[in-house]
Amino acid sequence: VRLEESGGGSTQAGGSLRLSCAASESRYCMGWFRQVPGKEREGVAYITTGGTTRYSESVKGRFILSQDKGKTTLSLQLNSLKPEDTAMYYCAATESRASVCSLSPGLFGYWGQGTQVTVSS
Repeated sequence: VRLEESGGGSTQAGGSLRLSCAASESRYCMGWFRQVPGKEREGVAYITTGGTTRYSESVKGRFILSQDKGKTTLSLQLNSLKPEDTAMYYCAATESRASVCSLSPGLFGYWGQGTQVTVSS
């Protein structure tokens, strides 16, 4: 599966950004992760082909994850951004036989190259 992220950028605290991920094919579970230098990759949100979503506590109520009808384009709306949201954001997909989903990076076998989100105070 090839994944390509777009839409990162810079904004001030309280602003919004929209990230997109174009996948070459659909997978049962697709998600967004983020990472800052020196820290482990953190799960942000995932969505299943059935439309089930889950968010990390740090972004719940501020970020909205959606997918298109073809299940190959993932969008993450980032609202009420905080400086601590600054990170490289990665799109990820599970292996073809996966039937479970979680915010654990180890579950995902395919990753995009990432897009930078920077939030200034």
